[in-house]
Amino acid sequence: MARHKKLIHDFTQGSIPWQLLAFSAPLFCSNFLQAIYNTVDMIVMGHVLGRVGLSSISVGGDIQKFLNFMAMGFSGAGQVVIAQYLGAGERDKAQRFIGTMVTFMLTCAFCMSVICLTFRHFLLDCLHAPPESRNQALMYATTCMFGLVFTYGYNATSAIMRGMGDSKRPFMIIAFAAVLNLLLDMLFILKLGWGAFGAAFATVLAQATSFISATIYIILNHESLGVDLKLSYFRIDRDLLGPLVKLGLPMAFKSASIQFSKLFVNSWVNTYGVVVSAVSGIGAKLNNVSNLIANSVNTAGSSMVGQNIGAEKYDRVSKVVWTAAAINACCALPLIIVVTCFPNVLFGLFTQDAEVLEVCREYIPIAVIIFIGSALRSPMNAFINGSGNYRLNFWTAFFDAFVMRVCATAVLGLCFGLKYRGFWLGAALAGLAPFCVGICYYLSGKWKRKSDLLKGKNHI
Repeated sequence: MARHKKLIHDFTQGSIPWQLLAFSAPLFCSNFLQAIYNTVDMIVMGHVLGRVGLSSISVGGDIQKFLNFMAMGFSGAGQVVIAQYLGAGERDKAQRFIGTMVTFMLTCAFCMSVICLTFRHFLLDCLHAPPESRNQALMYATTCMFGLVFTYGYNATSAIMRGMGDSKRPFMIIAFAAVLNLLLDMLFILKLGWGAFGAAFATVLAQATSFISATIYIILNHESLGVDLKLSYFRIDRDLLGPLVKLGLPMAFKSASIQFSKLFVNSWVNTYGVVVSAVSGIGAKLNNVSNLIANSVNTAGSSMVGQNIGAEKYDRVSKVVWTAAAINACCALPLIIVVTCFPNVLFGLFTQDAEVLEVCREYIPIAVIIFIGSALRSPMNAFINGSGNYRLNFWTAFFDAFVMRVCATAVLGLCFGLKYRGFWLGAALAGLAPFCVGICYYLSGKWKRKSDLLKGKNHI
């Protein structure tokens, strides 16, 4: 039992600021390392292949992010369901749920790979990939498609550990993968000259290492974690698939719609040429940096909110939300100072192309809005996800993706004549959507009741 307590953390009692910081710190380090090795691809390609390299990673990276929508949605849902079952003391359900989640996600990965490989040329056409970078972007995207099983597998195994309150092991695993990716980037791109294929192949190998390492850890500690790893257990239990689908589909839809809307925006941006496409790629990396702390606090907060709603400790839920908001606000200010006071140094990390750097300066106010949006939406995302309110997740995604990111960007870019600047601005403003929806739901007080996932019915 002592070993159980060490591996499974109880967030229904104790200091909320300390728990949130302690849980989110390893997640931040993991996200930081992931951002580092993803950014390394962009930096190396920018200096080796110039604007063409930046554009190819930008276009190929957009497709890669879109392909992960089901992994993000169902792993996030799985983490919340596991946390709520544990908070309610239903350990047997949590154990059986894990087998269903892993089986379901790996099946999704296989199906996604087959479908996307079949239509990969069509995806490039839809994105209006600049002719100069199309071949490199195709190689990058195709390689990532072959590696989807590792991406989905790692997301599933990390959801298991995070749902139990363990964020340190995922950090240790991703730390090793980050170092490996960096070394492979240097080998494949600088030494062997494999270009975009080398960057993607390095990322896939790093993700495979993460998945295998996480699986080995869970196998070695399955008794302490309460996970039954018999082969006969890895099947889809229809009763337990329900909670995963109910919460996972809206979260997957949320991720898919946001990524799809980003593809829509970037398809217009790419029509302005390889320089603007390159700047969009750099902007995407800055967006990743802004999400480092936001996503870490979001992930940690989701588990904490989930456990406390499962235990019906609603006063602690409020404290989690506002503590998360304070942490994000404190971290947003330094990012804004860096991008506004040292833009030449920041953008110069990616390229020395004078034309690209000139357009980068137009991105500064966009980056400021992105940083503010990340800080505001993180606590509300944690609140919405942790509450298990799958319908609200759906409407949040709809408002973010289609009302703001598609309609607003089209109006600003086309109707107001702001061109690519309008598309950038609309996409940045869309980041505020989860905050607007979440704060309304919080003030309504409708979340102060037993979770849908535990009752098996809707509360909205």
